[in-house]
Amino acid sequence: MIKPIKSNKQYEDALARVYTLMQKEIKPASKESDELEVLSILVKEYEQKHLPIPKPNPLEAIKFRIEQMQMSEAELSSILGHRSRKSEILSGKRKLSLSMIRKLHDLLNIPAEILIKAY
Repeated sequence: MIKPIKSNKQYEDALARVYTLMQKEIKPASKESDELEVLSILVKEYEQKHLPIPKPNPLEAIKFRIEQMQMSEAELSSILGHRSRKSEILSGKRKLSLSMIRKLHDLLNIPAEILIKAY
């Protein structure tokens, strides 16, 4: 019987079981597929409550996204302004303006709530 996850030990056990189930070729709508689905939900809930992942600061988010999109320095400069402005922003010497935040949100799909955080 599956129970709520209330401790790190139960969490580790649930993760081990999820891993075991994922290694099998499970048929849809089977007992094992239902177990995997329920365990996944319980693990996710436990992680959100006890192991939250902090949101990145704006500069980390920008650097990650340009690397992910394989953008060039020139492309980022066209979004943030002059090349020197881009360098000042990425080094933390200059803050993002509202228009920069809007462009980064629209063009790079970085959530605005991350870009407006203090850094």
